[in-house]
Amino acid sequence: MRVSRVTISDVTFAADLSGALFWDEQRLLVVSDLHLEKGSSFATRGVLLPPYDTIATLGRLAAVISRHDPRVVIALGDSFHDRSAHERLSAEDRDAVAALQTGRDWIWISGNHDPMLPRELGGTIADEVAIGPITFRHEPTGARGEIAGHLHPKARVSARGRSMERRCFASDGLRAVMPAFGAYAGGLSIRDAAFARIFPKNGFVAHLLGDRRVHAIAASRCY
Repeated sequence: MRVSRVTISDVTFAADLSGALFWDEQRLLVVSDLHLEKGSSFATRGVLLPPYDTIATLGRLAAVISRHDPRVVIALGDSFHDRSAHERLSAEDRDAVAALQTGRDWIWISGNHDPMLPRELGGTIADEVAIGPITFRHEPTGARGEIAGHLHPKARVSARGRSMERRCFASDGLRAVMPAFGAYAGGLSIRDAAFARIFPKNGFVAHLLGDRRVHAIAASRCY
């Protein structure tokens, strides 16, 4: 029940409850907006948050990698919360990243928070990656076959007399915007004008990350 199906430009992905996408044919796992070291970034500005976001995010990432055993992992931009976030990683966190990369190809996509990605953490650095009909990039343009992040989509729905707000995948079958994977990453409502520029007239589906499964709900039913 942890996995649903999302089709994007005739390619079927498993939408994992964690907020990752898995392309079985390519054995490729995609996550977006890890925002590692966001807590320590806020601390430098006097906003004190529990300093456990990186270890929590990497732990969730380890679990989803264990579940799908990908050959390739693409981190879809804003993997680090700021330009120097990688320098604040602990030795244990660096070891955790190295362990996740072992035995597979790893691609870091550059984002607006981390345009100059560190090379010492392993993997390949790219602005975008195209595989078959799918292009992976950080900021969405609305192009057909695009899987992007950046906007941190979330949706609010009413169910059984109560309101519920959850992170979600947003997709119209031709393109998709992924939810933020990071423990401290916030969200932007799919009713925001930013999504209207990508998906015309709310003609898309919000795949909400529920407690036990992913729920596909028309964007027009969300608020």
